[in-house]
Amino acid sequence: MPLKSIGIEMSSGGILSTRILSIGAFVFLGVLVFAVSPGAARETVRFKGYSAGTIVIKTNERRLYYVTSDGEAIRYPVGVGKAGQAWAGRATIDGKYISPAWQAPESIRKDYAKLPPIVPGGSPSNPMGAAAMTLSGGGQYAIHGTNNPGSIGGFVSHGCIRMYNQDIMDLYARVSVGTEVVVLR
Repeated sequence: MPLKSIGIEMSSGGILSTRILSIGAFVFLGVLVFAVSPGAARETVRFKGYSAGTIVIKTNERRLYYVTSDGEAIRYPVGVGKAGQAWAGRATIDGKYISPAWQAPESIRKDYAKLPPIVPGGSPSNPMGAAAMTLSGGGQYAIHGTNNPGSIGGFVSHGCIRMYNQDIMDLYARVSVGTEVVVLR
């Protein structure tokens, strides 16, 4: 049987996309839910308390705010640190990289044992995604893209901030080395 796609409008305004693949007597049902809630996409919002050019990450909201002017910011959905691995504080962007290679730090290597020691940039198995911006404080954390877009919106990382690849590219173009980053719980 051919692959069929159907779209179902949901009351929250999002789309539920369902694909059904039939093989003999077996049926595979895959469901992709994207942008179900209005907060799931990048948007401009009111935001006060920080100067233009500052990145503010609210981990409990799983949102990153890039302050564009007094009282306004672009809000992006993000994935943040798992329980016990989230952090709060201040940093600055100290490096910007397009399609970076990735090597798991020794402290988390066991979680990525199936990957080679160094994953080349551009590889579909590279968890850094399209771009990365490293944060001051020893290179332990970064704001980066992802090879797992389903993780955005969750408590999923070892402390890094994950973004959709299109969002990290948008933010990457807006900021420079030295940009202040404030991480709040």
